[in-house]
Amino acid sequence: MAADTPPKVLFEHEGVFIHSNEDSEEQDLLVSGFLRLIDKDGETIVEYKPLEDTVDPSNMLCAGKDSSSVMEWAQCPGEERSTPQQAVVVEQQSYETEWDMINAVSFPKRKPCCNGEGALNNTHEKSKWAFTFSVWDLRSITVKEEGWSRLVFRLKEPPTSLPALHFHQGGSEGFLDCLRRYALITEAPDDETCLLVSTPNRALSQSFENLLDDNNYGLVTKLKNDPYTTTLGGFSKVTNYIFDAFRGPELEQQQRPPEEVADLDILGLGEVIPGLEINQQEEPGFEVITRIDLGARPEVTRRQPLSAEDWAENQEKEGRMKNVPRLKKIIFKGGLCHAVRKEAWKFLLGYFPWDSTYEERKGLQRRKTDEYFRMKLQWKSVSEEQERRNSRLRDFRSLIEKDVNRTDRTNRFYEGIDNPGLVLLHDILMTYCMYDFDLGYVQGMSDLLSPILYVMENEVDAFWCFVSFMDQMHQNFEEQMQGMKTQLIQLSTLLRLLDLSFWNYLESQDSGYLYFCFRWLLIRFKRELSFPDVLRMWEVIWTGLPCQNFHLLVCCAILDSEKLKIMEENYGFNEILKHINELSMKLDIEEILHKSEAICMQIRSCKDLPHSIIEILGFNTESELPRLEGRVFGTPLDSPQSPRPTQRQEVFSNGHNGHYREPPHNGCKVTFIS
Repeated sequence: MAADTPPKVLFEHEGVFIHSNEDSEEQDLLVSGFLRLIDKDGETIVEYKPLEDTVDPSNMLCAGKDSSSVMEWAQCPGEERSTPQQAVVVEQQSYETEWDMINAVSFPKRKPCCNGEGALNNTHEKSKWAFTFSVWDLRSITVKEEGWSRLVFRLKEPPTSLPALHFHQGGSEGFLDCLRRYALITEAPDDETCLLVSTPNRALSQSFENLLDDNNYGLVTKLKNDPYTTTLGGFSKVTNYIFDAFRGPELEQQQRPPEEVADLDILGLGEVIPGLEINQQEEPGFEVITRIDLGARPEVTRRQPLSAEDWAENQEKEGRMKNVPRLKKIIFKGGLCHAVRKEAWKFLLGYFPWDSTYEERKGLQRRKTDEYFRMKLQWKSVSEEQERRNSRLRDFRSLIEKDVNRTDRTNRFYEGIDNPGLVLLHDILMTYCMYDFDLGYVQGMSDLLSPILYVMENEVDAFWCFVSFMDQMHQNFEEQMQGMKTQLIQLSTLLRLLDLSFWNYLESQDSGYLYFCFRWLLIRFKRELSFPDVLRMWEVIWTGLPCQNFHLLVCCAILDSEKLKIMEENYGFNEILKHINELSMKLDIEEILHKSEAICMQIRSCKDLPHSIIEILGFNTESELPRLEGRVFGTPLDSPQSPRPTQRQEVFSNGHNGHYREPPHNGCKVTFIS
C-alpha cells in the first residue's frame, strides 16, 4: 500500500538555526535543527525539525553523528538535565507521526520564560518550531546573505511566511541545488533575492487525473445523474491546473476568481517557449500580416479502405513494399481494412522498414523479441524487498495497475475479470518503464497502447509499435509539457489564420489558446472517437500526409463545424468547455477527415503564407509545394481524383497589402491585424 511506503530522504542538513527573537530587541534564542527534503509517495516534502532543545547563543551546540540526537547542550537554571538516550527516545516517538504533517503549519506565539528559566519543555519546543510542507505549495524562497545564508519560505495558500532558516554552517546551496531537481526555480524579475518556485509536473499529473481518470471511471453513472456538472467539472479542473503551470508563480497573485479564467495575455507563454510568442503589436523582427482571404475551400474526395488484395499487390516477391508514396496516399484517403492493419501498422509506425524483405523482418523480430524479454525480466526479477527501496518503480507499477484495470473495459478484447489482454497491457507498460526509465509511465499512455495491442494481438510487436508511437508523442507526457504548450500555440496560430473572427470570439471568452483541446492533442482523439474510428484516425495521421502536424488541422476541422453554435449561442468560457466535452463519441470521422484535407489544400493554395504557418505545416519552400503535390497527390488512384486547388491572387480584406519581413532564425513571431 502507498501509505506503508517508507519515505526517502533526498537531502538532509543539520545545524540549521531559527532565531526566535529575530524581530525584537531581546537577545536571540537560537533553535537548532535539521532540514530535510523527502520523497513521500511521489510527493516532495520540505521538513524542518528542531533538535532536542533551544540553546542560548552563548552556549555551544555539539551534535553527534546521529542527527536525531544531541550529545551536549546548554542546561537552563532549575531544569533537570536529560541524557542523550532520553533525547533519542523523544525523537523516535514523535518522528513517525510527523511524516503526515503536510500543510499543517502553525506558529503559536512564544510564551515568556518564568522565574529565570530559559527553556521550555522539549516536546513543546519541537511542536512550536517544526514545520512541514509540500514543494507543490511553495510559492517563493527569499535568499539573503548576512555573514551566512538565510532562507525564508513563502507558501501559496494561505500566503504564509515561515520562520527564517539561518545556515550558520553552510549548506543552503546544497539544499537549493537538490530542490531544483524537483521544482522549477527562477529568479524574480524585480527582486534578485527572491526565487520563484513552480512545479509543472503536478499540473501535468493532475491534468491526466482529471481528463483521463474521470473520477475512478464512474463517469457513466455520473453523466446519467448530473451530466452538466460531470462534463464541466473535469475540464474546469484541468484548465486550472494547466493555467497554473503556464502562468508561472510570479503571476499567481493576479489570479481571477475561481469562476473565471485568467487573462491569457498574462500567461507568460512567450517566456516558456521562446520564438513562439503571439504578440499584439509590431516589434522589430516580427512578421506582420493583415487578415488574409484564403478563398473558397476546395472539394475533396475519399475512397474505400485499402483491401488485403491491394496491399498484396504492392509487395514484391521478396517482401519489399513498392510504390510507397502512392500506397500512403491510398491509406490516407481511405484507411485500411482491419485484416491489413496488423502488418501495415508496423510499416506506418516505423517498426518495419518499407524496403525490408521477409527474411530481414524475421531477423528483426527475433532480435526485438530477445531485447523485449531481457527488459521484461528486469522488472519481473525485482523482489518485493528491492521494490520497497525503489520508489519510482513502485510508483510506476501502482499507477499502471490502476489505469490498466479501467482502460477500454467495454471492448471485448479487455472486458471481464482476469482478461489476458489486461495482463499484456500491464506487462508492456511495465517493460516500457525499463525501456525509458526517465519518462516511465504517465497517465494517458495506456490509452495509446490499447488500440495497438488490440490490432497486433502480440505482446512483442505491440511493444515495439508502441515505442515508435511514443517517439512521436513523448513530449506530450514530459513534466514540462513542452509538447502540449507548443501544439496549443500552433493550433491557435492556425485557427487565427483560418477564421480570425472565430478566434477573436474565443479570445474574448478567455479561450484563445484553446485549452479545451488539451485532451484531443494529448492522446490523439482517443477519448473523442469510437474505438473503430480511433483506428482509422491514427492510421491516416501516421501516413504523414498531406502535411506535417495534420492532427492540428483535424482540430481546426472540428472547431470549424462547431463555431456557429458556439458563436450564435454566445457561449462563454464554461459553456465552451461543456460543449466541447459533450462532443465525445458524437463526431463523424469521415466528415472530419474530409474537412481537414480541404483545409490543408486551402492553406497550401495561398501564395504568400506567413512563415509561421509554413513551419507548422512543413511547407518549407514555395518551390517544393508543387513537387510534393505532384509526387504524392498527383498520382492517379482507382477512385476519382481530388480536384487540384486553383492558384489565385491573395486578397486582403482591409484593402492593404500585406507586409512581410524575414523572420529571425530563432523562430517566427506573428501578429494578425484585423
